Amino acid sequence: MTNITVSELPALPSYTLRPRPPLIPGISDPLLQMLLLVVAYWTVSGFFHILDVYNLFSEYRLHTPAEVLKRNHVTRYEVFRDVVLQQIGQTAFGLLIAQFDPVETIGREEYDVAVWAQRIRLAQRWIPTLLGVAGVDALSLGTKVQPGYPQLAGVIFGGFHSAPSFASWEMTIAKFIYWAGIPVIQFAVAILIVDTWQYFLHRAMHMNKFLYTTLHSRHHRLYVPYAYGALYNHPVEGFLLDTLGTGFAYLATCMTVRQGMVFFTCATIKTVDDHCGYAFPWDPVQHLTSNNAAYHDVHHQSWGIKTNFSQPFFTFWDRVLGTAWTGGDVSARYQRDRIAAQKKVEAETDAAQASVVNSSEIDTTTAVEQARSSQRQVLEDEEHGGPQILQEEAREEKEVRQASRRSVRRKSVKSISEHIAGLHSRSTAILHADGMH
Repeated sequence: MTNITVSELPALPSYTLRPRPPLIPGISDPLLQMLLLVVAYWTVSGFFHILDVYNLFSEYRLHTPAEVLKRNHVTRYEVFRDVVLQQIGQTAFGLLIAQFDPVETIGREEYDVAVWAQRIRLAQRWIPTLLGVAGVDALSLGTKVQPGYPQLAGVIFGGFHSAPSFASWEMTIAKFIYWAGIPVIQFAVAILIVDTWQYFLHRAMHMNKFLYTTLHSRHHRLYVPYAYGALYNHPVEGFLLDTLGTGFAYLATCMTVRQGMVFFTCATIKTVDDHCGYAFPWDPVQHLTSNNAAYHDVHHQSWGIKTNFSQPFFTFWDRVLGTAWTGGDVSARYQRDRIAAQKKVEAETDAAQASVVNSSEIDTTTAVEQARSSQRQVLEDEEHGGPQILQEEAREEKEVRQASRRSVRRKSVKSISEHIAGLHSRSTAILHADGMH
């Protein structure tokens, strides 16, 4: 039996490359890749925001509305604004980098599959050697099975097949490797890169005082995370942690733009879900990995801020390096925070009610309508100078407002003068007292 040479292998198919057409006509794939991140972010966070606003599925909430109101140190508007600004920056950076990427082409898929089939054929040359190690004569065994199983005989012979083309099973395995196996490996490696990148940079931002106070402390103004606050970061942190981390994983694993669409979108959905504030038993995203909303929420609490650094996919770095929360059940801590926040809300409500003056309610809608009706009536009375009367009233109101502003300014100047005089007298007294010692 002779060894297989490349010349004895089935010929590889020819191919012609052509630019990949956009997935959606009129929108380039790089632009669509960036837009999908924004759409996914606000679609998922919008869903959870609706649950928050209408207090739906409250039994699965990690925090109460009172906690969101009293424990967070940033308004929802500020969070929304900063997230939008970060997304604008990410989109601009992504489109800028895309300008330097070569144009993606298609047309060689069958060729690449055939290359894998060729590798499978070449790998079969080791079969006779392996059988020989086990004490089996490959030539004798192959000869016996060849009449009934010619393809199996070809494998036993070391990849020597009588057919001039690849066997169907070789092509099936090659297609699986090309279309499923390699993408799975790419995604697995990309996830490992992102988790590693974010764990160590995230941990460094907690261990280094300058990094924490300058950058990361902004994200921790949200002691009670909610979905669209997932990307509420300092712009520099957002660029270092999210943009560079996922971008490096994308480039290092040689993903196509469309693979990047899937990877970036999944990472975005996972990040939003980790900050959603709900522990749903039926949320698949929260059960695919041990890193979920409940796990990450511990990190946002004052008593767990130096633990649970892992994000966004898995928690293995926390377990390996001993930074996972080890304080046991946290339900009592959560209940304490809920009660404290509720007491603050109730105290403010009682204070507001106590300060309200007991007076009859004013129907402002009716009052405005009455005033407008009166003005129309005067305006229509041209015989008695109605329009002139309204003009004079408007002029008088303007003069009153101007006089009021001048009065306020005079009072302010007087107050400042008195304050300066007071400071001068106190300074004189202090100097006089010092001179007496």
